[in-house]
Amino acid sequence: MFFASNLDAVSHGIQLAVAPVFLLTAVAAMIGTVAGRLARIIDRARVLETRIDAGPAENPMVAEFAELGHLRSRGRLVNFCIALLTFCAILIGLTIMTLFLGETTEIQAFRAATVLFLSGVTCFLLALMCFLAETLIATRVLRFRRANPTVE
Repeated sequence: MFFASNLDAVSHGIQLAVAPVFLLTAVAAMIGTVAGRLARIIDRARVLETRIDAGPAENPMVAEFAELGHLRSRGRLVNFCIALLTFCAILIGLTIMTLFLGETTEIQAFRAATVLFLSGVTCFLLALMCFLAETLIATRVLRFRRANPTVE
């Protein structure tokens, strides 16, 4: 296998490989956001489960059970979103490696880099769709009972 021996080829390979890193930054930010949402879902589910366990056995708390069902749906979407984002990060990392190797060796890897990059972007878009769906479920179950008297 031939490796590039001049500095220009190596620096150009680094420049090519660095461009997808910006997508990795967005993926990392999304993972942080979605993980925060998952933590809040888990915390709320624990509160509801404690309430249900402390409540009377002969009078089940229907509202709490219904909310737990919504939280379960949201949790599944968030878990799937995190899986897609993680897979996206792996694909983008492989894209970076492929671009660098394609530029600094004789390996013709640009088709593979294209497929990897587009697959990563597809995973990112699917993760955004999961995030949107989870957000819609979260806001759909809100009940605004009181109007703010200062707002007209």
